[in-house]
Amino acid sequence: MKSRLLPVLLLPLLLAACVDMTGLSAESVRPPKGNPNAVVVVTEFADLQCPACKTAHATITAPLLAKYGNVIRFEYKHFPLRMLHPHAMVAAMGAECAADQGKFWEFVEKAFASQAQMSKDRIKTWAGELMLDTELFNRCLSSEIKEDTILADYEEGKNKGVGGTPTFFVNGQPVETDLAKISAAVEEAVAGAMQRL
Repeated sequence: MKSRLLPVLLLPLLLAACVDMTGLSAESVRPPKGNPNAVVVVTEFADLQCPACKTAHATITAPLLAKYGNVIRFEYKHFPLRMLHPHAMVAAMGAECAADQGKFWEFVEKAFASQAQMSKDRIKTWAGELMLDTELFNRCLSSEIKEDTILADYEEGKNKGVGGTPTFFVNGQPVETDLAKISAAVEEAVAGAMQRL
């Protein structure tokens, strides 16, 4: 029995090893939103297949950036809840592969807008809709070269006490997932930064 199972277990590893890695990088190049040099940093740990994250993206992230975009650096961190959301990891990898082509945030918008149709095949379709080099994107996705980057975000979140998504931090301090509470924390952090100048 074990001897028959071994080839089945090794097949995905062998297929991944056959992917042409030319032009691929394991590093993340996802840019922050807002002011990249801001002293106030808002960090969100999120899952692209999470319905609550989709809601927060529209009701918290967008208004927050509209109001404070010039004074905050907004960072997105991956926290795929794989037991609940079967496409969360591949979506996160898709976002990182899109980032390599300068379209991280466009991919995030597409993922949230089309969340109900999310699948590996749909994620590949989104690459074409975003005018990405689909051959490069598909190789990046198939290689799973971004997995360690995503898992590093996940581990960082766990170490900070993240238990679900979305979870927000302002300058490293956890804040309730509420626009008013996050805004108040941003105002306080901005005021503190001004006093130190």
